[in-house]
Amino acid sequence: MGKPVNPTPTHPHRALVFKLLAIIAAAFAFGFALVPLYDALCLATGLNGKTAGAADSAGKFGPGGLGSAPTTSPSRIDMSRTVSVEFTGTVMPGLPWDMQALTASLDLHPGELHQALFRVHNRSDKPLVGQAVPSVSPGTAAQYFQKLDCFCFSQQTLAPGETKDLPVTFIVRPEIDKGIPTITLAYAFFNVANANTVTKSVALR
Repeated sequence: MGKPVNPTPTHPHRALVFKLLAIIAAAFAFGFALVPLYDALCLATGLNGKTAGAADSAGKFGPGGLGSAPTTSPSRIDMSRTVSVEFTGTVMPGLPWDMQALTASLDLHPGELHQALFRVHNRSDKPLVGQAVPSVSPGTAAQYFQKLDCFCFSQQTLAPGETKDLPVTFIVRPEIDKGIPTITLAYAFFNVANANTVTKSVALR
């Protein structure tokens, strides 16, 4: 009789499976780590229109979270040139509000303090809470757009049928590139009842 054939050992296969699972877990963890890294890059460079302090990766609301006020201020006003700032607003699905920019545009000298107004109206028959997420274009201008006070710093509650005028006080820093003649400040209002949507939208901007 010939020698019995030994069954294929399973230990090497087990080790390979464990290695593959470890690689998958590491890749999954790395994907989560990319969100705060991406946010930090956007805030530092103005990539994708994120303004300084516009959001954190955890999607927190209020001070330290969405739209926190910057702490620095420009040292001068550049009277030698003018920048045009345009304003626009939209309401995302799931929030039955209307929004319009009462200030369509402003021509200003970099370093000047200005205020713009947005009007929101709750069309529904119940109180609703919204959170505004800002963005600036072109993205390279975002780091020079300083919001000193803004309705986007906190949640906004509107009673049934209520209308509110919401201000944003800002400065376009004089260090902004002279090749940028026009800036657009846009807001998107989300229903806070679905806060995860706000967080994901901010993270992907």
